[in-house]
Amino acid sequence: MTEEERLLAGEATPEEEVIETSLRPQRLSQYIGQDKVKQELSIYIQAARSRSESLDHVLLYGPPGLGKTTMAMVIANEMAVQIRTTSGPAIERPGDLVAMLNELEPGDVLFIDEIHRLPRVVEEMLYSAMEDFYVDIMVGQGPTAHPVHFALPPFTLVGATTRAGMLSAPLRDRFGIVSHMEYYKTADLREIVLRTADIFNTEIVDDGAYEIARRSRGTPRIANRLLKRVRDYAQVQSDGVVNRQIADQALEMLQVDHEGLDYVDQKILRTMIELYQGGPIGLSTLAVNISEEMETVEDMYEPYLIQKGFIKRTPRGRVATQIAYEHLGYKYFGE
Repeated sequence: MTEEERLLAGEATPEEEVIETSLRPQRLSQYIGQDKVKQELSIYIQAARSRSESLDHVLLYGPPGLGKTTMAMVIANEMAVQIRTTSGPAIERPGDLVAMLNELEPGDVLFIDEIHRLPRVVEEMLYSAMEDFYVDIMVGQGPTAHPVHFALPPFTLVGATTRAGMLSAPLRDRFGIVSHMEYYKTADLREIVLRTADIFNTEIVDDGAYEIARRSRGTPRIANRLLKRVRDYAQVQSDGVVNRQIADQALEMLQVDHEGLDYVDQKILRTMIELYQGGPIGLSTLAVNISEEMETVEDMYEPYLIQKGFIKRTPRGRVATQIAYEHLGYKYFGE
């Protein structure tokens, strides 16, 4: 993956996770954007605290980089409890789950990222833990094996996923609060860029922050990545101040256009238009043509292209829209 491609990818590197931790808000009042989710959670959190109960289980879903992990940490802070974080692939056996559940205090938050990737046997053990706060574990082997009823303290499971459709119905139904994390508005991203620039001690003017925000695919993580690269460009090529002109020059160098489309986005659209007359084209065929994994195209690139109206899904496959033709300078002949 090239630098240009990595900048617009949704997944965080270990180094970025450390940086993001320093940038993360601690309270709902500090969290920029996602107003609908914040409003609902604020009500549920206040109600739970007034009853001295643990918050109901929460499912956060949406494209990568929108702040699901941050929201889980904010929930724990608002509930004044501890949080333990893990991911679906990291819980390989039921024993791994039991060990984590055993460490929870009453009311604590267990955050499972990529919860759609939990092994089936672990997921099934999670049902009773979520619903009735107990697990049954088998002790012994062969004829002497017998279940042991293991009581758990009341806790809140916060699950995050980029692919809510892959969750089984029994697991999904056990979440009392289901919140969709949407792409951010440009105004909210501008605030995030200004806040991050202040933390990085980077001098930035409002129009520079706006230029970065509108090319960030509605995603805070990408906005922060772009800011770091624009900051480097401003430091070397100018006086270190990030204004609109500098931001535009830096982002053009990174092949991020005015709609936030990067090299891979444009490659997807050009492939559809030049090789398949705009479609319809199947996801697997498209992924092979651009040398990417199907999951990468479906999770990281396609949602934004659909949301911006460049691609639409049909029963026969993906189709490039008139907007895509016009954006890339192709003549549109109609459907």
